[in-house]
Amino acid sequence: MSNLLHLTKRFVLALDRRGLSQSTLDSVRDLLLPREFELWLNMPLIDQKHSVLVMRRFVDRLPNAEVAAVRASLLHDVGKTKSNLGVCGRVAATIIGSRGERFSMYHDHETIGAKILREIGSDETTWLLVAGESANPEILQALYEADDI
Repeated sequence: MSNLLHLTKRFVLALDRRGLSQSTLDSVRDLLLPREFELWLNMPLIDQKHSVLVMRRFVDRLPNAEVAAVRASLLHDVGKTKSNLGVCGRVAATIIGSRGERFSMYHDHETIGAKILREIGSDETTWLLVAGESANPEILQALYEADDI
């Protein structure tokens, strides 16, 4: 999918300010490790919604995926929180590129997210997938396809 189309869909999703249902929150809490859930709760609502959508698409592609891989689908954008950019800032960072510290952090979110997850004790499978690495290319491809909204 083109980057512009991806951005447009993410922007439209950002306009929906409704919160997640309690059952969705409970499902995410049940799936993630406690410290991962704390990180996930600190993600902006738009990222939480996006992560749930990606997780559902990932599980549709790989219904028998190990739980650590499913966790990665929920946490794949956790590193974006470090850039502290809102929707417009993210659009600008995508258009302008890695100029300045915050835009660079936004573009390096996979590496940053993997480091954070490694530091809190996430499974190796989880943080490797968040970093864009895996010994199993099928799992990584499924994650990329699930994120291609």
